[in-house]
Amino acid sequence: MDTSVVILAAGEGTRMKSALHKVLHPLVGRPMIQWVMEATRGVSDKPVVVVGHKKESVMDAAKGALFALQEPLLGTGHAMMAAMPKLADKKGYVLAAAGDMPLIRAETYEKMVDLAKAKNASCVVMTTLLENPAGYGRIVRDGEGRITRIVEDRDANEVQKQICEINSAVYCFHIESLLEKLPKLTNDNAQNQYYLTDVIQMMAEGGERVEALVVDSDECQGINDRVQLAAAEAVLRRRINERLMREGVTIMNPENTYIGPEVVVGRDTVIYPGNHLEGRTRIGANCILYPGSRILSSEVGDGCTVQSAVMEGASVAENTTVGPFAYLRPNSFVGKGCRIGDFVELKNARIGDGSKVSHLTYIGDGVVGERVNVGCGVVFSNYDGKKKYVSTVGDDVFIGCNVNLVAPVQVGDGAYIAAGSTVTTDAPGGALYIARSRPTIKEGWVDKYKQKDQKEEV
Repeated sequence: MDTSVVILAAGEGTRMKSALHKVLHPLVGRPMIQWVMEATRGVSDKPVVVVGHKKESVMDAAKGALFALQEPLLGTGHAMMAAMPKLADKKGYVLAAAGDMPLIRAETYEKMVDLAKAKNASCVVMTTLLENPAGYGRIVRDGEGRITRIVEDRDANEVQKQICEINSAVYCFHIESLLEKLPKLTNDNAQNQYYLTDVIQMMAEGGERVEALVVDSDECQGINDRVQLAAAEAVLRRRINERLMREGVTIMNPENTYIGPEVVVGRDTVIYPGNHLEGRTRIGANCILYPGSRILSSEVGDGCTVQSAVMEGASVAENTTVGPFAYLRPNSFVGKGCRIGDFVELKNARIGDGSKVSHLTYIGDGVVGERVNVGCGVVFSNYDGKKKYVSTVGDDVFIGCNVNLVAPVQVGDGAYIAAGSTVTTDAPGGALYIARSRPTIKEGWVDKYKQKDQKEEV
């Protein structure tokens, strides 16, 4: 039996007080709606997203979905009416999810659908229990515990407001029953809107089976303001960190370690506080990430040490040390057993195995061979104001301090570049390359200069 998914994402979300649509606010580096889409993928990989407010931006973030337009915005029942044409030829069940509820797990959605099928229910309602249910729709049951209706908070009487079981606004409907009842909805309520919850009452009154899946309240948190956004972020980060720790990663202080959902970390790696691992980052086994690094869509091989560094789209092979205060920019590759030290910046650079770039150096558009020593203050001058050029350094080269390589130049294997040289021509392999002007010394020049200044003042 097929199952469809409809994600409601048309509302304005005014309590966020933001120019950005509510479902586009990022959580752990991913727009909120993408968390919902990912979690429902096990039910259907082609959801129908109901859009309205700022529809273009929502559609851009929800690539791969089908779209239905809700206009004007007249409530959740009206939103499902907008999705009806996309469901008209479907059979089985439809999962109605909320675009602002990113904490529901994939297995919870799947369990909900399984329950609906097993019980042959017309609807399964996801519910939870709250000590303070104010503001939420209440689940009303009869004397035998069967759901009879859902009452919105504004429409609830004093007795109903004492009910602690609340509606999560997530449902699994039998499609044919839903499509038959949606046209019967009215807006005769305090908000003059079409409530999807009224469908549940119609089903119950018609003798159809309505079931509830009671879940942990953590999963049922909706996001309506920045406080709830921060709370949801904390839950998602905790889940990611707990999963990694169970897989064999040591995280010294999970509350202060920020790891994205697509990050992979190998066993026995130790992560200190203050690290940000984002995007499609891959960290190998037996690494040490000391405090204060941001690693974005980069690869770090086994046995590496990284401290207070920034890596973006870079790759570091095994047993290499990076930092502190190094910056590896996109398309930089560092080989095995290397050292990239403090205040070193790499951009579109390749560093061969066993090479050391220890401090205060910029290598842009450079290819450096194996076992090369790059001294302090070396600059690969790669840009002439119009174009960028590549410089190539062979194996076993020694580059002294404060050397400028003015691209494009080539340094042959085993060459030595004297400190302070400005390299503007190719350096042959095995040669000593010296390119600095001879010193000029003028004895007594300072006294003469001062005397001249004194005469001019008089």
